[in-house]
Amino acid sequence: MLFSESERTRVGEAIAAAESLTSGEIVVITSSEVARYPATALSIAALAGFALPLGAVLLGWSPAAMFPDWDAIEPAVRDVRNIEALVAVQAAVFAAVLALAWNTRLARVLTPAGLRRDRVHRAALTQFKARGLEATQGRTGVLIYIDEPDHIAEVIADTAVFAKVSPEHWGATITALTDGIRSGQAADGMVTAIRLAGGVLAEHFPPEADNPNELPDRLIEI
Repeated sequence: MLFSESERTRVGEAIAAAESLTSGEIVVITSSEVARYPATALSIAALAGFALPLGAVLLGWSPAAMFPDWDAIEPAVRDVRNIEALVAVQAAVFAAVLALAWNTRLARVLTPAGLRRDRVHRAALTQFKARGLEATQGRTGVLIYIDEPDHIAEVIADTAVFAKVSPEHWGATITALTDGIRSGQAADGMVTAIRLAGGVLAEHFPPEADNPNELPDRLIEI
């Protein structure tokens, strides 16, 4: 986990302080779930299962090594055994590489950064809807989302906020957050990001006479 108990308290206090100056709502979520990237794992395993045994054959390996009585096998049967042995080796390589990619960081490391960002964006959108951010009175919800394993942060703003706040502001918010995480001061980076989000919300959406606190003022960890 990125945050200690005292840091979680700091984050919650920063959310409450920011929301006291605006009718907007800020939700902060960190995810520690490790993505498997099955498409990458399957692609790596299929490529290895095809290429490695074929490469071994081209370098001089023969399936005959798997049959101690190779010389006694009839020539007509040898061709069949050659194919069977090659397929067996390919299947074994496929299974071994798939298990390796599935149970280690290999698939994540080999997945292009753009695809990893797309996955995190989809996960953030799912949380945005699941946590009720699109159901606030003025459509002024803002989600700050961190995927810890992939080291990617997202800010998603509801329609009213999106219409008034430039994407550059959210880029600066994400930069403040990720700079804090890289420097080992994740709580400081998060508090700065919350203040930036709260400041722009206060500018465009000042508190109303009836200003209910619609969403929780705490760090949500999943």
